Amino acid sequence: MNIQVDPATISADNTSRPTAIVIGAGFGGIALAIRLQVMGFDVTMIDNRDKPGGRAYVYEEKGFKFDGGPTVITDPNCLRELFEIAGREMDDYVTLLPVDPFYRLQWEDGDVLDYWADQDALEAEIAKKNPDDVKGYRKFLAYSQDLYREGYEKLGTTAFLKMSQMFKAAPQLIRLRADKSVYGMVSKFVKHPRIRQLLSFQSLLVGGNPFKTSSIYALIHALERKGGVWFAKGGTGALVNGMVKLFEDLGGTVRLSTEVTDIRSDGDRVTGVEAADGWSMNADLVASNADVVHTYKHLLRDHARGRDYGNKLTKKSHSMSLFVLYFGLKTQHPDMKHHIILLGQRYKELIGEIFGKGRKLPEDFSLYLHAPSVTDPSMAPEGCSAYYVLSPVPHLGHADVNWDQIGPAYANKILDYLEEHSIPNLRRDLVVQKTLTPYGFRDEMNTHLGSAFSVEPILTQSAWFRPHNRDDVIDNLYIVGAGTHPGAGVPGVVGAAKATAGVVADDFRAVLPK
Repeated sequence: MNIQVDPATISADNTSRPTAIVIGAGFGGIALAIRLQVMGFDVTMIDNRDKPGGRAYVYEEKGFKFDGGPTVITDPNCLRELFEIAGREMDDYVTLLPVDPFYRLQWEDGDVLDYWADQDALEAEIAKKNPDDVKGYRKFLAYSQDLYREGYEKLGTTAFLKMSQMFKAAPQLIRLRADKSVYGMVSKFVKHPRIRQLLSFQSLLVGGNPFKTSSIYALIHALERKGGVWFAKGGTGALVNGMVKLFEDLGGTVRLSTEVTDIRSDGDRVTGVEAADGWSMNADLVASNADVVHTYKHLLRDHARGRDYGNKLTKKSHSMSLFVLYFGLKTQHPDMKHHIILLGQRYKELIGEIFGKGRKLPEDFSLYLHAPSVTDPSMAPEGCSAYYVLSPVPHLGHADVNWDQIGPAYANKILDYLEEHSIPNLRRDLVVQKTLTPYGFRDEMNTHLGSAFSVEPILTQSAWFRPHNRDDVIDNLYIVGAGTHPGAGVPGVVGAAKATAGVVADDFRAVLPK
Protein backbone atom coordinates (compact mmCIF):
# COMPACT_ATOMS: atom_id res chain seq x y z
CA MET A 1 0.00 0.00 0.00
CA ASN A 2 1.25 3.48 -0.84
CA ILE A 3 -0.58 6.19 1.06
CA GLN A 4 -1.65 9.07 -1.14
CA VAL A 5 -1.00 12.37 0.60
CA ASP A 6 -1.17 15.80 -0.96
CA PRO A 7 2.28 17.34 -0.38
CA ALA A 8 0.67 20.81 -0.18
CA THR A 9 -1.17 19.82 2.99
CA ILE A 10 1.29 17.38 4.45
CA SER A 11 2.01 19.33 7.63
CA ALA A 12 0.65 22.19 9.63
CA ASP A 13 3.19 24.70 8.31
CA ASN A 14 2.91 23.50 4.69
CA THR A 15 6.56 22.44 4.54
CA SER A 16 7.77 19.42 2.63
CA ARG A 17 8.40 17.40 5.76
CA PRO A 18 5.59 15.06 6.75
CA THR A 19 4.71 15.04 10.44
CA ALA A 20 4.59 12.10 12.82
CA ILE A 21 3.51 11.58 16.41
CA VAL A 22 4.95 8.75 18.50
CA ILE A 23 2.98 8.00 21.67
CA GLY A 24 5.20 6.56 24.38
CA ALA A 25 8.91 7.16 25.01
CA GLY A 26 9.92 3.59 25.81
CA PHE A 27 12.74 1.86 23.95
CA GLY A 28 10.47 0.98 21.03
CA GLY A 29 9.00 4.45 20.75
CA ILE A 30 12.39 6.19 20.92
CA ALA A 31 13.89 3.81 18.36
CA LEU A 32 11.01 4.42 15.96
CA ALA A 33 11.12 8.18 16.55
CA ILE A 34 14.83 8.20 15.64
CA ARG A 35 14.21 6.22 12.47
CA LEU A 36 11.31 8.44 11.38
CA GLN A 37 13.33 11.58 12.03
CA VAL A 38 16.20 10.20 9.95
CA MET A 39 13.74 9.30 7.18
CA GLY A 40 12.60 12.91 6.87
CA PHE A 41 9.60 13.18 9.20
CA ASP A 42 9.13 15.99 11.66
CA VAL A 43 8.56 13.85 14.75
CA THR A 44 7.02 14.66 18.10
CA MET A 45 7.35 12.00 20.79
CA ILE A 46 4.92 12.20 23.70
CA ASP A 47 4.97 10.47 27.08
CA ASN A 48 2.69 10.72 30.09
CA ARG A 49 5.51 10.53 32.63
CA ASP A 50 8.02 13.20 33.63
CA LYS A 51 10.97 11.19 32.24
CA PRO A 52 11.39 9.11 29.10
CA GLY A 53 12.00 5.38 29.27
CA GLY A 54 8.61 3.72 29.70
CA ARG A 55 9.31 0.50 31.57
CA ALA A 56 12.93 1.71 31.73
CA TYR A 57 11.92 4.65 33.95
CA VAL A 58 14.54 5.66 36.55
CA TYR A 59 13.71 6.10 40.23
CA GLU A 60 16.11 8.14 42.37
CA GLU A 61 16.16 8.41 46.15
CA LYS A 62 18.82 9.40 48.68
CA GLY A 63 21.56 9.19 46.05
CA PHE A 64 20.54 5.73 44.82
CA LYS A 65 19.58 5.20 41.17
CA PHE A 66 17.17 2.39 40.39
CA ASP A 67 16.45 1.32 36.83
CA GLY A 68 12.80 0.40 36.60
CA GLY A 69 13.82 -2.23 34.08
CA PRO A 70 14.85 -3.66 31.65
CA THR A 71 18.43 -4.18 32.79
CA VAL A 72 19.64 -7.00 30.51
CA ILE A 73 21.02 -5.45 27.32
CA THR A 74 21.75 -7.93 24.54
CA ASP A 75 22.54 -7.36 20.87
CA PRO A 76 24.22 -3.96 21.23
CA ASN A 77 24.45 -3.81 17.43
CA CYS A 78 20.71 -3.23 17.10
CA LEU A 79 21.20 -0.14 19.27
CA ARG A 80 24.40 0.91 17.55
CA GLU A 81 22.57 0.84 14.22
CA LEU A 82 20.23 3.62 15.41
CA PHE A 83 23.19 5.93 15.81
CA GLU A 84 24.88 4.82 12.61
CA ILE A 85 21.86 5.53 10.41
CA ALA A 86 21.94 9.05 11.85
CA GLY A 87 25.63 9.42 11.04
CA ARG A 88 26.63 9.35 14.70
CA GLU A 89 28.68 7.11 16.99
CA MET A 90 26.91 5.43 19.88
CA ASP A 91 30.04 5.71 22.02
CA ASP A 92 29.64 9.50 21.95
CA TYR A 93 26.24 9.13 23.66
CA VAL A 94 26.48 6.10 25.94
CA THR A 95 29.02 3.60 27.22
CA LEU A 96 28.11 -0.08 27.47
CA LEU A 97 29.92 -2.20 30.05
CA PRO A 98 30.23 -6.00 29.63
CA VAL A 99 28.62 -8.23 32.24
CA ASP A 100 30.33 -11.56 32.96
CA PRO A 101 29.04 -14.00 33.95
CA PHE A 102 25.87 -13.18 32.07
CA TYR A 103 23.86 -14.64 34.96
CA ARG A 104 24.36 -16.68 38.09
CA LEU A 105 21.70 -19.30 38.72
CA GLN A 106 21.35 -20.10 42.41
CA TRP A 107 19.15 -22.69 44.09
CA GLU A 108 17.89 -22.88 47.66
CA ASP A 109 20.26 -25.73 48.52
CA GLY A 110 23.23 -23.44 47.80
CA ASP A 111 24.05 -24.90 44.39
CA VAL A 112 25.13 -22.31 41.80
CA LEU A 113 25.75 -22.30 38.07
CA ASP A 114 27.52 -19.38 36.42
CA TYR A 115 26.55 -18.66 32.82
CA TRP A 116 29.88 -17.35 31.53
CA ALA A 117 30.60 -15.42 28.35
CA ASP A 118 33.53 -17.73 27.62
CA GLN A 119 32.29 -20.84 25.85
CA ASP A 120 34.80 -23.21 27.46
CA ALA A 121 33.97 -21.88 30.92
CA LEU A 122 30.25 -22.32 30.29
CA GLU A 123 30.72 -25.89 29.10
CA ALA A 124 32.84 -26.60 32.18
CA GLU A 125 29.92 -25.44 34.34
CA ILE A 126 27.60 -27.77 32.44
CA ALA A 127 30.06 -30.65 32.81
CA LYS A 128 30.02 -30.20 36.59
CA LYS A 129 26.30 -30.98 36.57
CA ASN A 130 26.34 -33.72 33.93
CA PRO A 131 29.31 -34.43 31.63
CA ASP A 132 27.01 -36.14 29.14
CA ASP A 133 25.06 -32.90 28.68
CA VAL A 134 28.01 -31.05 27.14
CA LYS A 135 27.54 -32.85 23.84
CA GLY A 136 23.80 -32.25 23.98
CA TYR A 137 24.37 -28.59 24.83
CA ARG A 138 26.53 -28.15 21.74
CA LYS A 139 23.72 -29.54 19.64
CA PHE A 140 21.29 -27.18 21.35
CA LEU A 141 23.60 -24.25 20.64
CA ALA A 142 23.65 -25.18 16.94
CA TYR A 143 19.84 -25.41 17.01
CA SER A 144 19.61 -22.02 18.74
CA GLN A 145 21.94 -20.49 16.15
CA ASP A 146 19.71 -21.85 13.40
CA LEU A 147 16.72 -20.28 15.13
CA TYR A 148 18.65 -17.02 15.41
CA ARG A 149 19.33 -16.90 11.68
CA GLU A 150 15.76 -17.73 10.71
CA GLY A 151 13.78 -16.11 13.51
CA TYR A 152 15.86 -13.06 14.37
CA GLU A 153 18.02 -12.08 11.42
CA LYS A 154 15.44 -12.91 8.72
CA LEU A 155 12.08 -12.39 10.46
CA GLY A 156 12.81 -10.22 13.51
CA THR A 157 12.56 -6.93 11.61
CA THR A 158 9.98 -8.05 9.05
CA ALA A 159 6.45 -6.71 9.51
CA PHE A 160 3.94 -9.54 9.08
CA LEU A 161 1.07 -7.66 7.45
CA LYS A 162 -0.24 -10.47 5.22
CA MET A 163 -1.05 -14.10 5.88
CA SER A 164 0.98 -14.96 2.78
CA GLN A 165 4.11 -13.88 4.67
CA MET A 166 3.28 -16.42 7.36
CA PHE A 167 2.85 -19.14 4.75
CA LYS A 168 6.23 -18.22 3.28
CA ALA A 169 7.90 -18.51 6.69
CA ALA A 170 6.01 -21.67 7.68
CA PRO A 171 8.38 -24.30 6.19
CA GLN A 172 11.32 -23.05 8.23
CA LEU A 173 9.19 -22.67 11.36
CA ILE A 174 7.95 -26.24 10.93
CA ARG A 175 11.50 -27.50 10.38
CA LEU A 176 12.62 -25.78 13.56
CA ARG A 177 9.63 -27.18 15.48
CA ALA A 178 8.17 -23.81 16.42
CA ASP A 179 5.10 -25.73 17.59
CA LYS A 180 7.12 -27.10 20.51
CA SER A 181 7.81 -25.17 23.70
CA VAL A 182 11.19 -23.75 24.66
CA TYR A 183 11.48 -26.16 27.58
CA GLY A 184 10.31 -29.06 25.45
CA MET A 185 13.03 -28.51 22.87
CA VAL A 186 15.72 -27.85 25.47
CA SER A 187 14.79 -31.17 27.08
CA LYS A 188 15.49 -32.99 23.82
CA PHE A 189 19.13 -31.91 24.03
CA VAL A 190 20.05 -31.95 27.74
CA LYS A 191 18.90 -34.15 30.63
CA HIS A 192 19.97 -32.51 33.89
CA PRO A 193 17.01 -30.52 35.26
CA ARG A 194 19.18 -27.56 36.26
CA ILE A 195 20.79 -27.34 32.84
CA ARG A 196 17.29 -27.35 31.40
CA GLN A 197 16.45 -24.42 33.65
CA LEU A 198 19.63 -22.61 32.56
CA LEU A 199 18.65 -22.87 28.90
CA SER A 200 14.95 -22.10 29.27
CA PHE A 201 14.48 -19.36 31.87
CA GLN A 202 15.30 -16.56 29.39
CA SER A 203 11.82 -16.72 27.87
CA LEU A 204 10.55 -15.35 31.19
CA LEU A 205 12.56 -12.20 30.48
CA VAL A 206 10.25 -11.48 27.53
CA GLY A 207 7.05 -12.47 29.32
CA GLY A 208 6.89 -16.05 28.10
CA ASN A 209 6.15 -19.29 29.92
CA PRO A 210 9.02 -21.67 29.01
CA PHE A 211 6.54 -24.54 28.96
CA LYS A 212 4.19 -22.81 26.49
CA THR A 213 6.27 -20.24 24.62
CA SER A 214 7.19 -21.26 21.08
CA SER A 215 10.64 -22.82 20.79
CA ILE A 216 11.50 -20.02 18.35
CA TYR A 217 12.33 -17.99 21.46
CA ALA A 218 15.18 -20.40 22.22
CA LEU A 219 17.06 -18.14 19.81
CA ILE A 220 17.71 -15.90 22.84
CA HIS A 221 20.56 -18.21 23.82
CA ALA A 222 22.32 -17.69 20.48
CA LEU A 223 21.59 -13.96 20.72
CA GLU A 224 23.39 -13.84 24.06
CA ARG A 225 26.28 -15.97 22.86
CA LYS A 226 26.75 -13.76 19.80
CA GLY A 227 26.19 -10.31 21.26
CA GLY A 228 26.96 -10.73 24.94
CA VAL A 229 25.18 -9.19 27.91
CA TRP A 230 25.79 -5.53 28.69
CA PHE A 231 24.92 -2.79 31.15
CA ALA A 232 24.90 0.91 30.33
CA LYS A 233 27.28 2.98 32.44
CA GLY A 234 25.05 5.12 34.63
CA GLY A 235 22.21 2.60 34.29
CA THR A 236 19.70 1.68 31.62
CA GLY A 237 18.35 5.20 32.06
CA ALA A 238 21.64 6.53 30.69
CA LEU A 239 21.04 4.51 27.52
CA VAL A 240 17.53 5.93 27.28
CA ASN A 241 18.87 9.46 27.73
CA GLY A 242 21.53 8.88 25.08
CA MET A 243 18.90 7.74 22.59
CA VAL A 244 16.64 10.69 23.42
CA LYS A 245 19.56 13.10 22.99
CA LEU A 246 20.26 11.58 19.57
CA PHE A 247 16.60 12.10 18.64
CA GLU A 248 16.69 15.72 19.78
CA ASP A 249 20.04 16.32 18.05
CA LEU A 250 18.30 15.22 14.85
CA GLY A 251 15.62 17.87 15.37
CA GLY A 252 12.97 15.73 17.06
CA THR A 253 10.67 17.11 19.75
CA VAL A 254 9.98 15.40 23.09
CA ARG A 255 6.90 16.33 25.10
CA LEU A 256 6.76 14.81 28.60
CA SER A 257 4.10 14.85 31.35
CA THR A 258 1.48 14.76 28.62
CA GLU A 259 -1.24 12.12 28.95
CA VAL A 260 -2.63 11.34 25.50
CA THR A 261 -6.34 10.58 25.93
CA ASP A 262 -7.51 10.39 22.31
CA ILE A 263 -6.21 9.42 18.93
CA ARG A 264 -8.40 11.52 16.65
CA SER A 265 -9.64 10.20 13.35
CA ASP A 266 -11.50 11.17 10.20
CA GLY A 267 -12.98 8.12 8.54
CA ASP A 268 -10.35 5.41 8.33
CA ARG A 269 -7.43 7.76 8.91
CA VAL A 270 -6.05 9.15 12.13
CA THR A 271 -5.45 12.89 12.15
CA GLY A 272 -3.64 13.51 15.42
CA VAL A 273 -3.91 13.28 19.19
CA GLU A 274 -5.44 15.11 22.12
CA ALA A 275 -4.12 15.21 25.68
CA ALA A 276 -5.76 15.43 29.10
CA ASP A 277 -4.61 19.02 29.59
CA GLY A 278 -6.32 20.13 26.37
CA TRP A 279 -3.18 20.16 24.24
CA SER A 280 -3.63 18.65 20.79
CA MET A 281 -1.63 18.14 17.62
CA ASN A 282 -2.34 17.07 14.06
CA ALA A 283 -0.02 14.76 12.16
CA ASP A 284 0.22 12.73 8.98
CA LEU A 285 0.77 9.55 10.94
CA VAL A 286 0.44 8.36 14.53
CA ALA A 287 2.53 5.52 15.94
CA SER A 288 1.72 4.08 19.34
CA ASN A 289 4.29 2.62 21.69
CA ALA A 290 1.61 2.46 24.37
CA ASP A 291 0.13 -0.87 25.46
CA VAL A 292 -1.81 -2.28 22.50
CA VAL A 293 -5.04 -2.81 24.45
CA HIS A 294 -4.83 0.74 25.80
CA THR A 295 -4.13 2.06 22.30
CA TYR A 296 -7.20 0.51 20.72
CA LYS A 297 -9.70 0.19 23.55
CA HIS A 298 -9.10 3.60 25.13
CA LEU A 299 -7.17 5.98 22.88
CA LEU A 300 -9.12 4.94 19.78
CA ARG A 301 -12.44 4.36 21.57
CA ASP A 302 -14.33 6.81 19.32
CA HIS A 303 -13.57 4.74 16.22
CA ALA A 304 -15.33 1.45 15.47
CA ARG A 305 -11.96 -0.18 14.74
CA GLY A 306 -10.68 0.80 18.17
CA ARG A 307 -13.72 -0.59 19.96
CA ASP A 308 -13.90 -3.83 17.98
CA TYR A 309 -10.21 -4.68 17.92
CA GLY A 310 -9.70 -3.45 21.48
CA ASN A 311 -12.29 -5.96 22.69
CA LYS A 312 -10.63 -8.74 20.68
CA LEU A 313 -7.26 -7.92 22.19
CA THR A 314 -8.62 -8.22 25.73
CA LYS A 315 -9.50 -11.84 24.94
CA LYS A 316 -5.95 -12.76 24.00
CA SER A 317 -3.58 -14.39 26.45
CA HIS A 318 -1.41 -11.79 28.17
CA SER A 319 1.94 -12.17 29.88
CA MET A 320 2.44 -12.30 33.63
CA SER A 321 2.93 -9.25 35.79
CA LEU A 322 5.80 -8.43 38.14
CA PHE A 323 6.30 -7.38 41.73
CA VAL A 324 9.48 -5.30 41.84
CA LEU A 325 11.30 -4.22 44.99
CA TYR A 326 14.00 -1.56 44.70
CA PHE A 327 16.32 -1.18 47.66
CA GLY A 328 19.61 0.39 48.67
CA LEU A 329 22.13 -0.72 51.29
CA LYS A 330 24.73 1.26 53.22
CA THR A 331 27.29 -1.46 52.50
CA GLN A 332 28.72 -3.08 49.39
CA HIS A 333 28.82 -6.74 48.34
CA PRO A 334 31.51 -6.83 45.63
CA ASP A 335 31.53 -10.63 45.46
CA MET A 336 27.95 -10.71 44.15
CA LYS A 337 27.17 -11.22 40.50
CA HIS A 338 25.35 -8.56 38.49
CA HIS A 339 22.40 -10.76 37.43
CA ILE A 340 21.30 -13.54 39.80
CA ILE A 341 18.41 -15.91 39.17
CA LEU A 342 17.22 -17.31 42.50
CA LEU A 343 15.29 -20.49 41.82
CA GLY A 344 12.95 -22.01 44.35
CA GLN A 345 12.14 -25.66 44.90
CA ARG A 346 9.46 -25.65 42.19
CA TYR A 347 10.00 -24.69 38.55
CA LYS A 348 7.29 -25.99 36.22
CA GLU A 349 4.59 -25.98 38.90
CA LEU A 350 5.37 -22.43 40.03
CA ILE A 351 5.46 -21.10 36.47
CA GLY A 352 2.16 -22.83 35.80
CA GLU A 353 0.58 -21.00 38.73
CA ILE A 354 2.05 -17.66 37.65
CA PHE A 355 0.58 -18.01 34.15
CA GLY A 356 -2.52 -19.93 35.20
CA LYS A 357 -5.93 -18.85 36.38
CA GLY A 358 -5.61 -20.01 39.96
CA ARG A 359 -7.03 -16.77 41.35
CA LYS A 360 -4.36 -16.69 44.04
CA LEU A 361 -0.76 -15.66 44.55
CA PRO A 362 1.66 -18.61 44.86
CA GLU A 363 3.11 -19.05 48.34
CA ASP A 364 6.65 -19.48 47.00
CA PHE A 365 8.59 -17.62 44.34
CA SER A 366 11.63 -17.53 42.11
CA LEU A 367 13.40 -14.20 41.85
CA TYR A 368 15.64 -12.15 39.58
CA LEU A 369 18.11 -10.08 41.61
CA HIS A 370 19.79 -7.17 39.85
CA ALA A 371 22.95 -5.81 41.51
CA PRO A 372 24.20 -3.05 39.18
CA SER A 373 26.72 -1.60 41.67
CA VAL A 374 28.85 -4.69 41.04
CA THR A 375 29.48 -3.40 37.52
CA ASP A 376 28.92 0.32 38.02
CA PRO A 377 29.44 1.77 41.53
CA SER A 378 27.92 5.10 40.41
CA MET A 379 24.45 3.59 40.83
CA ALA A 380 24.72 4.17 44.60
CA PRO A 381 26.36 6.64 47.00
CA GLU A 382 30.01 5.94 47.87
CA GLY A 383 30.35 2.80 49.94
CA CYS A 384 26.71 1.79 49.26
CA SER A 385 25.01 -0.54 46.80
CA ALA A 386 21.75 -0.48 44.80
CA TYR A 387 19.54 -3.42 43.86
CA TYR A 388 16.24 -4.45 42.54
CA VAL A 389 14.58 -7.81 42.83
CA LEU A 390 11.57 -8.89 40.82
CA SER A 391 9.15 -11.68 41.38
CA PRO A 392 7.01 -12.86 38.44
CA VAL A 393 3.38 -12.88 39.60
CA PRO A 394 0.02 -13.52 37.92
CA HIS A 395 -1.52 -10.58 36.09
CA LEU A 396 -4.62 -8.99 37.57
CA GLY A 397 -6.96 -11.13 35.50
CA HIS A 398 -5.46 -14.35 36.86
CA ALA A 399 -5.11 -13.60 40.58
CA ASP A 400 -7.58 -11.66 42.68
CA VAL A 401 -4.97 -9.93 44.85
CA ASN A 402 -5.30 -6.58 46.61
CA TRP A 403 -1.74 -5.38 46.15
CA ASP A 404 -2.28 -2.29 48.30
CA GLN A 405 -2.91 -4.62 51.23
CA ILE A 406 -0.58 -7.51 50.48
CA GLY A 407 2.31 -5.57 48.92
CA PRO A 408 4.16 -4.60 52.15
CA ALA A 409 3.99 -8.15 53.53
CA TYR A 410 5.12 -9.59 50.18
CA ALA A 411 8.08 -7.17 50.13
CA ASN A 412 9.07 -8.24 53.64
CA LYS A 413 8.86 -11.88 52.63
CA ILE A 414 11.22 -11.24 49.72
CA LEU A 415 13.67 -9.28 51.89
CA ASP A 416 13.72 -12.12 54.43
CA TYR A 417 14.41 -14.60 51.63
CA LEU A 418 17.26 -12.51 50.22
CA GLU A 419 18.84 -12.11 53.64
CA GLU A 420 18.75 -15.86 54.17
CA HIS A 421 19.99 -16.89 50.73
CA SER A 422 21.95 -14.02 49.14
CA ILE A 423 22.62 -10.84 51.13
CA PRO A 424 23.73 -11.25 54.77
CA ASN A 425 22.67 -8.44 57.14
CA LEU A 426 20.33 -6.99 54.55
CA ARG A 427 17.87 -5.72 57.17
CA ARG A 428 20.63 -4.13 59.23
CA ASP A 429 22.07 -2.28 56.22
CA LEU A 430 18.80 -1.29 54.52
CA VAL A 431 18.66 2.44 53.70
CA VAL A 432 15.80 2.82 51.27
CA GLN A 433 13.18 0.68 49.55
CA LYS A 434 10.41 1.18 47.01
CA THR A 435 7.97 -1.22 45.37
CA LEU A 436 6.25 -1.50 42.01
CA THR A 437 3.22 -3.79 41.99
CA PRO A 438 0.92 -4.96 39.18
CA TYR A 439 -1.20 -1.92 40.06
CA GLY A 440 1.73 0.25 38.98
CA PHE A 441 1.99 -1.49 35.62
CA ARG A 442 -1.76 -0.98 35.18
CA ASP A 443 -2.05 2.61 36.43
CA GLU A 444 1.33 4.21 35.64
CA MET A 445 2.05 2.37 32.39
CA ASN A 446 -1.55 1.77 31.24
CA THR A 447 -0.96 -1.94 30.66
CA HIS A 448 -3.91 -4.29 30.33
CA LEU A 449 -4.39 -6.29 33.55
CA GLY A 450 -1.02 -5.05 34.76
CA SER A 451 0.72 -7.34 32.27
CA ALA A 452 4.42 -6.48 32.21
CA PHE A 453 5.15 -7.74 28.68
CA SER A 454 1.88 -7.30 26.76
CA VAL A 455 0.50 -10.13 24.58
CA GLU A 456 1.95 -13.48 25.64
CA PRO A 457 4.48 -14.85 23.11
CA ILE A 458 2.85 -18.18 22.30
CA LEU A 459 2.87 -19.52 18.72
CA THR A 460 -0.75 -18.53 18.02
CA GLN A 461 0.08 -14.97 19.08
CA SER A 462 3.37 -14.56 17.21
CA ALA A 463 4.37 -13.09 13.83
CA TRP A 464 1.20 -12.56 11.70
CA PHE A 465 -0.97 -13.65 14.63
CA ARG A 466 0.36 -10.76 16.74
CA PRO A 467 -1.06 -7.21 16.47
CA HIS A 468 0.36 -5.83 13.24
CA ASN A 469 2.95 -3.09 12.91
CA ARG A 470 0.44 -1.13 10.82
CA ASP A 471 -3.26 -1.30 11.53
CA ASP A 472 -5.31 -3.35 9.06
CA VAL A 473 -8.08 -0.75 8.74
CA ILE A 474 -6.63 2.65 9.63
CA ASP A 475 -3.87 3.07 7.10
CA ASN A 476 -1.77 5.70 8.88
CA LEU A 477 -1.87 4.19 12.39
CA TYR A 478 1.25 2.24 13.31
CA ILE A 479 2.15 0.10 16.31
CA VAL A 480 5.55 -0.41 17.95
CA GLY A 481 6.68 -2.00 21.19
CA ALA A 482 6.15 -5.28 23.01
CA GLY A 483 2.60 -5.84 21.76
CA THR A 484 3.49 -6.10 18.08
CA HIS A 485 5.93 -8.28 16.12
CA PRO A 486 8.45 -9.52 17.16
CA GLY A 487 7.66 -8.98 20.87
CA ALA A 488 9.13 -7.87 24.19
CA GLY A 489 12.71 -7.32 25.30
CA VAL A 490 15.06 -4.55 24.18
CA PRO A 491 16.13 -6.31 20.93
CA GLY A 492 12.47 -7.18 20.32
CA VAL A 493 11.05 -3.68 20.59
CA VAL A 494 14.02 -2.13 18.76
CA GLY A 495 13.45 -4.72 16.03
CA ALA A 496 9.75 -3.81 16.00
CA ALA A 497 10.74 -0.19 15.46
CA LYS A 498 12.81 -1.18 12.43
CA ALA A 499 9.96 -3.29 11.04
CA THR A 500 7.42 -0.51 11.58
CA ALA A 501 9.72 2.12 10.08
CA GLY A 502 10.11 -0.06 7.00
CA VAL A 503 6.34 -0.13 6.51
CA VAL A 504 6.14 3.65 6.99
CA ALA A 505 8.91 4.15 4.42
CA ASP A 506 6.96 2.12 1.85
CA ASP A 507 3.69 3.89 2.64
CA PHE A 508 5.10 7.43 2.50
CA ARG A 509 7.75 6.99 -0.18
CA ALA A 510 6.02 9.43 -2.54
CA VAL A 511 6.08 12.32 -0.07
CA LEU A 512 9.30 11.83 1.91
CA PRO A 513 12.16 14.23 1.22
CA LYS A 514 14.58 12.81 -1.32
